[in-house]
Amino acid sequence: MNVALWISQGLLALTCAVSGSLKSTMSMERMLATGQTGVRGFPLPVIRVVAGAELLAAPGLILPWWTGIAPVLTPLAACSFGVLMIGAALSHGRLREFGSVSVNLLLCALCVFVAAGRF
Repeated sequence: MNVALWISQGLLALTCAVSGSLKSTMSMERMLATGQTGVRGFPLPVIRVVAGAELLAAPGLILPWWTGIAPVLTPLAACSFGVLMIGAALSHGRLREFGSVSVNLLLCALCVFVAAGRF
């Protein structure tokens, strides 16, 4: 069980880091051109805040549990990223991008798994 939790945490942290990095550095037009269509309809400052939340979640999913310093932050980071994934699923659903919705829901399920396993 512990190995599955660590793998899930690693996948989620990698997803957070990549997505947050791209959203924090790309223009709106570039994000849309590279397939991050869920940002459509949101102002750039909102996207930057989401990017910041993702960038904070990436180390939050790994470091607290690994170091033993405030380990409760790991399941809280998983819950927070899960909430972001629900919002992303709603955004993609509104755009009728059901493939992206399924990816968001899968990531949300991993977040629930990590949160339940680490609380």
